[in-house]
Amino acid sequence: MVRLMFPGRGARRARALVPVFVTSLAVGAAALGIPQAAHAAMNFCAAPALQASETTQGEPGVQALIRGVDAHLSDPPKAMPRVHTEGTLPHEGIYDQSVDALKDMDLMRDAALAWRVTNDVRYLQFVDRFLYAWVTTYQPSFNPIDETHFDSLILAYDMTASALTVKTRNAAAAFVAKLGAGYVARIDAQRRPLAGTWRNNWQSHRIKLISLAAFTLGDRRMMKAAQRLFIEHLADNIGPDGVTVDFGERDALHYVVYDLQPLVTAALAARRFNRNWLRERGANGATLAAALDWLQPYALGEKTHEEFVHSTVAFDAKRRDAGLPGYAGPWDPKGAAELFHLAARIDGRYARVARQLSPNPPAWLTACLPLQAR
Repeated sequence: MVRLMFPGRGARRARALVPVFVTSLAVGAAALGIPQAAHAAMNFCAAPALQASETTQGEPGVQALIRGVDAHLSDPPKAMPRVHTEGTLPHEGIYDQSVDALKDMDLMRDAALAWRVTNDVRYLQFVDRFLYAWVTTYQPSFNPIDETHFDSLILAYDMTASALTVKTRNAAAAFVAKLGAGYVARIDAQRRPLAGTWRNNWQSHRIKLISLAAFTLGDRRMMKAAQRLFIEHLADNIGPDGVTVDFGERDALHYVVYDLQPLVTAALAARRFNRNWLRERGANGATLAAALDWLQPYALGEKTHEEFVHSTVAFDAKRRDAGLPGYAGPWDPKGAAELFHLAARIDGRYARVARQLSPNPPAWLTACLPLQAR
């Protein structure tokens, strides 16, 4: 990996920095008064030259993404010291406030992508302002359901790191490192074999956040831990036939998607260091590809499923009784559209089902990874 290099006392700081982009760097860094970096390296999103292409800029979805960011450029950050949505219904506790505040995460990611595509420094300044507010306010709870949306914060940092103001860059790097290391420590403290929320979808979300943190920071120790935990989770969570623990517990394809999407995101994060986690095998022979293949006939409409009929989790019935959509009746395959569009960025075999579910990927993914794998 290539790291940013600064002379003298800055060298130690440079070792903590993440891989960065060169696209937009000269414009953005000059506008913010930041020294320009000399090197760049791989990141989660596609190469800068590809991202700056007229084709990408002209995509209707990308233009909609930019308009969406424009509508919020003057908004203040909604940073909270704690968010909590897990296990609660709308209007309970701080659920509503948390949901509203967490919209900042995708806004930061989208603003970083808008900067990548347009070179407009206003988007970089937006990311800088929101990132600093969140990483200096929020205190990690290490509840992966509450914090799963912090993947967008990490991506926003990944895309702008070297062009941020020094105070934001340093604070954000420290926050991402604390988040990733904290999750690793908590998993490693558990007795084996892992059970309960340490082997179901909660663990998938932990591994996603660890992987994004590790590969964004280029932290070799955390990268090694991420791969170890990913492989362990394959055997804990996925059977050799591709059936997930969550399907058995929840009797819902909704939770299969919720389980697999963070694992595909983790695999995309690892790919930047030429690691193919889609084909990694757990101790029982399970692979992420097998789980996606198991889900594919349902996504294509060849099979159907009534959701949550035999769920063993009481909260599912509570949400059904509260009238929340998706907790009863047949599963809607469109809920897997983003999952398969992400998977298609790793393996082109999933492109057909992705296009059937949605002809166009989510706008952020069009801007981030416009090309499907072959």
